[in-house]
Amino acid sequence: MSCTCHAPLTRRRLLTGAAALPLATLPAACDRAAVLVSEEQAAEMGAAAWAEIRGSVPESRDAAFRETVASLSQRLIGAAGSDPAAWEVVAFESPEVNAFALPGGRIGVFRGLYDLAETPAELAAVIGHEIGHLQADHARERMGNAVAQGVLQRMVAFLLRQGDIQFDEEIMAALGLGLRYGLALPYGRAQELEADRLGVALMREADLDTQAAIRLWQRMQAAQRGGPPAMLATHPAPETRIRELQEIIGT
Repeated sequence: MSCTCHAPLTRRRLLTGAAALPLATLPAACDRAAVLVSEEQAAEMGAAAWAEIRGSVPESRDAAFRETVASLSQRLIGAAGSDPAAWEVVAFESPEVNAFALPGGRIGVFRGLYDLAETPAELAAVIGHEIGHLQADHARERMGNAVAQGVLQRMVAFLLRQGDIQFDEEIMAALGLGLRYGLALPYGRAQELEADRLGVALMREADLDTQAAIRLWQRMQAAQRGGPPAMLATHPAPETRIRELQEIIGT
């Protein structure tokens, strides 16, 4: 796919045009940003993000938590056709209700999610979903968008400095400067649904109860009454997720 990107006539038009548009929409004007990030680049960025997380969040000393996360991850990684020995899996001692998988074979699960899930299969539903994102290259797409945004931001920053534009720092903040590794950007609805389908397929292949995925999100829905879990900031509403999972599983 190709596109024609028209050059602005003046520096002022470039600056005002960039500032007027949400940054996330700008890479879409041309080819998909995912082509900007190779598997090797994605793995490098994933390793950098992993090092930051490992350096700021302690690993849990709870043997049951660690063993459960390791066992489930091994089964799901194997179901995806990958070698579990090539992956790094860590149970993090944090109250955050969340989990993630990074390019390069890294999985992290937070204590808050382990405590919320009543069965191993419920926990596996989230781990499988995160592996599904990697299978579908969603992380590379998200990283590609972040890289494309970074290029634009550096260009705009240079022009702001060169032109001695007033409020340049405020403009850069409005453009979203500071997103790192593409990991702070939420997945789109279509990506979430695809990851759900892949996650359920992995659970079936690993001989895990797929109904647990529905129960987990029902529990997530109940938990948000006391303050929404972190997962709800980057995932569709529980009622939407439950309905779509019921269609996927066939209940």
